[in-house]
Formats: sequence, structure tokens, C-alpha cells
Amino acid sequence: MAASTGIAQPEEFDDCWRQIGVRGDKSCPLLEQHLHCRNCPTHKKIARHLLDRAAPSAYRDQWPGHARRAGTDPADGEALQTAVLFRLGEEWLALPVGIFHEVAESRRVHSLPHRRNSALLGIANVRGELLICLSLAELLGIDERKEEEQSSRTKVFRRLVVVGERDKRVAFTVDEIHGLHRYRARDTLAVSDTIGKALSAATVAVLPWQGRAVGCLDPGQLLTMLDRSMA
Repeated sequence: MAASTGIAQPEEFDDCWRQIGVRGDKSCPLLEQHLHCRNCPTHKKIARHLLDRAAPSAYRDQWPGHARRAGTDPADGEALQTAVLFRLGEEWLALPVGIFHEVAESRRVHSLPHRRNSALLGIANVRGELLICLSLAELLGIDERKEEEQSSRTKVFRRLVVVGERDKRVAFTVDEIHGLHRYRARDTLAVSDTIGKALSAATVAVLPWQGRAVGCLDPGQLLTMLDRSMA
């Protein structure tokens, strides 16, 4: 019998992906439909339970009382913000994690006839849902030609990002995803006057990160720009 880890498992925990899924004998009848266990609703449900479970008491007791408050910095109790960092061309940008729905592998985009906006690329199939796919670089005036020259020499793993409200989701392609980054408001700088007009209109602050200047996009302004491009 395996030793207890002290971590409570979610109810009805079933590691089916290790038994009949991609890490097992691959006999699951749903594999043909979902291709991989990570695309299966059962896998997502269990992952959500794991993330929502309470931390072990021994772990919680190691934290000072003020550090146990959600979204605070253990050093000074200041509220922390969480953003997803990604790259378009040579520009690094950040969006609040709350606006993100999914980061998926690049998909084929089917063009739409009679499109009036060059930023409207077409539609893409994301897990059976047809989503409008836009060029965020076009909307923000970011030059991606240098990225195309670089990608011809090195392997670039582009990703399709799905953002928006629950009943109105759109997708756009990014050249690179770093992942989640937590920071304090006092860590940010004012927006420089040297950046482009469209990018400046959607940027509320600049976050220094690993020697780079990351533009923190305003989610409301960005969603408005995406919505207008589909009109």
C-alpha cells in the first residue's frame, strides 16, 4: 500500500487515463473522439477538482497568517495580479488570466468571403466549436515580418489563444506563450510615447520582465477592439 501523501483526493477520483487512456492500454472508447485524454471532459473535471481541493494543514501552517489571504504577496500583503505573458512578433504582451478561456495548438483557419477588415482572418474549429479567428498583431499594429524571417530559420511553436466572455469567444494566434506571471501594481511603469498608436490605446502599463518591457493590455479595451473588427 502506498504511503499517504496527506493530500485529500477529490471525490470519485478515477485515474482512467493511466488505465484505459493514453498512459494505459488505450482501450477507452472516447479516445477516437477526443484523440487525447487531456481533451476529454472527464480529465478536465478531475483536474478542476485537484486544483480546487484544500491544501494540507501541514502546508498551510508553514505560511504566516497574512500570506494565506488569496492574491497577496507574503512579503508585504499587497494584492498580486496574475497575467498570461505571450509574444506577438517582437512584442511581449500581458493579459489578465481571467479573460483567457483556452490555449490550444494552432489550427487551420478557414477564410470568410467578403470580409471587410484585414484583421478578420476567418473561422477555426476549437473542440468542435467554430470561433472567429482574428489577427491581434494587425489590430495592434505589430509588425510580424521579422518574426516570419526568424521562424524560417528556427522552429517556432505558435499557439491559438481563446479569449472573451462566456457567450462571445474569439481566437487569435500568438508566436509564443510564456505562461502565468504574478506581479504587483507598483512593479509596473508608465506607457512609453514611442509605441504605436493602436498598441498604446490598448496598453495601460509596462511590466519589466527578464530584461524586456511587457505591455499590459486592458482587457475591456481589447475586447472592444476585437468586437469592432468583426462588425
